[in-house]
Amino acid sequence: MKLRDKVFVITGAGSGIGRSTAKKLASEGAIVVSTDINESTAKETTELIQGKGGKSSYYRVDVSNNLEVREMIENVVEKNGTLNGIFNNAGIAINKPFLEHDPETYHKVINVDQHGVYYGMYYAAKKMVELGVKGTIVNTASIYGYSAAIGTFGYHAAKGAIIMMTKSGALELAQYGIRVVGVAPGFVQIPLFSGDSAKIKHFGSQHMRKAMIMPEKVADVVLFLFNEESEAINGQTIPVDDGFLSYK
Repeated sequence: MKLRDKVFVITGAGSGIGRSTAKKLASEGAIVVSTDINESTAKETTELIQGKGGKSSYYRVDVSNNLEVREMIENVVEKNGTLNGIFNNAGIAINKPFLEHDPETYHKVINVDQHGVYYGMYYAAKKMVELGVKGTIVNTASIYGYSAAIGTFGYHAAKGAIIMMTKSGALELAQYGIRVVGVAPGFVQIPLFSGDSAKIKHFGSQHMRKAMIMPEKVADVVLFLFNEESEAINGQTIPVDDGFLSYK
């Protein structure tokens, strides 16, 4: 129970990596605030945690709206008294060829995937400094922040930015004892792929061990990054990619 009574916010906690991480943190005694744009899935995550005896609450938050993110952080601290960490995990992807990747599509992805991470970093860090908390910020980047593919221009732009935002944020916040780190997942078996054996085989085959990565395995790394054993890791984004970036 290494995280007993520490307070963590997770965005995109309604499914996949976010839900798995919420459950992992709660199993270590953390007080988990599950947020998602889909209130019902955020509530489901909270109920799953509470059903196991864990501590959790939920909020509906659109991370692309800075006012909603600010209000959520304020409410979390008002209710729980502190904030020890945030996992900026919420994201979307839109698959279109570049010449069809119009400004509306581009900004929709950037507003969620890049700006949403910035808002989470900014408001969480401001509150941690105010409270004197030496907390941890974890951001979800992607192998697509390093490696290009066809049809996901905006996603690449956002995830590449997150890697640099993590470095820059870590450098500036180190003086307050706040760490900023990231994870860069490979192809994760999220609900989007449920029942689609062709896609699972296609994406899984690009990993060294020829299988999709389960969201719990990414959650394991996030849990480690929130623990004091990882305190010497700062400004880095850790690939959780089963070797994808080693040979692609």
